[in-house]
Amino acid sequence: MAGWDRRFDVAPAGGSHRQLSRRAVLGLLLQGGAVAGWARAAFAVSPWPTDRLTRLGAEAERLPVTALVILQDDAIIETFGDSAAKVDVVSVRKSLLGALIGIAVDAGQIRLDATLADLGIDDIPPSLTPQERQATVRDLLMARSGIYHPAAHETAPMKRDRPARGSHAPGTFWLYNNWDFNALGTIYRRATGLDIFQAFATKIAGPIGMQDFVPADGRYVREPISEHPAYPFRLTARDAARFGRLYLQGGSWNGKQIVPAQWVRDSTSTFSQTGRGRLGYGYLWWTLPSDRYGAGAAFAAGYGGQMIAIVPEKKLVVAVTNGWRKEGRKLRGSQVIGLLRKIVEAAPAP
Repeated sequence: MAGWDRRFDVAPAGGSHRQLSRRAVLGLLLQGGAVAGWARAAFAVSPWPTDRLTRLGAEAERLPVTALVILQDDAIIETFGDSAAKVDVVSVRKSLLGALIGIAVDAGQIRLDATLADLGIDDIPPSLTPQERQATVRDLLMARSGIYHPAAHETAPMKRDRPARGSHAPGTFWLYNNWDFNALGTIYRRATGLDIFQAFATKIAGPIGMQDFVPADGRYVREPISEHPAYPFRLTARDAARFGRLYLQGGSWNGKQIVPAQWVRDSTSTFSQTGRGRLGYGYLWWTLPSDRYGAGAAFAAGYGGQMIAIVPEKKLVVAVTNGWRKEGRKLRGSQVIGLLRKIVEAAPAP
């Protein structure tokens, strides 16, 4: 593919793009310091057999994806494609919001056992029923609210497969449900008084040194069918990899706890089996079977081929972006999980 580049592309603040050595970029990526200070870092790069990387590069190009970043054991293993391209990561937004909610829960601003009735959460007519309003914040995080009201930013399959209102009591049935995810955005904004994207920039992107994200990379999608907007983000693959590394490290970055460690563990634990192969679901994260990927393996996923995956057993982070709206190459979730499986199988022990 013309322009396919396996080097890590870094744009200095206020400057033009440069191609830097992997060791130099590692300092910038993982330390998150000013550009002038990045060369002080001296991390070793874990060697993977060249033939494995060649095969993975060919697979990434074949799909194709906009960018793929692989980190292992505090090292950049390889990058493919344009890791500085901003892409709408679609439903990855839910895992990003989840990190903010974890911070707010730890600060006492949100209670997991608070019901929608407690919080004054409703929707346009037909309004929520008394039973639906007994759903808790925890139910929404687990996609088990039992609320099947129309929601903003739904895909055609979501609309088609939505159960009848009142068919499942809160907490009893898992459904990947944009109503839950959008209402959580409303709950966060009301509880904290903060804009989601400004909060993400201040509480997460800044502290972990994301190179590209700015609040204007988020937008609210409102539709007349619901009062709760969706909140899509645009991210680069290199910023997505930073977020993955934050979760791989239990929410810690350079010795500072950014997201509570227990929240990270809970978010990436399996509370529900989804019926989608062997995938489970935690708090706004998909979970992977431990017999194949090891304990704690999980991923954030977005429609069209977006993924941020962590595999703690191999100290591995994988970030995939795919600008399918612009480039017209939509990928199925099974294709991206297949790429992840090949990466995990190729990864040597850390």
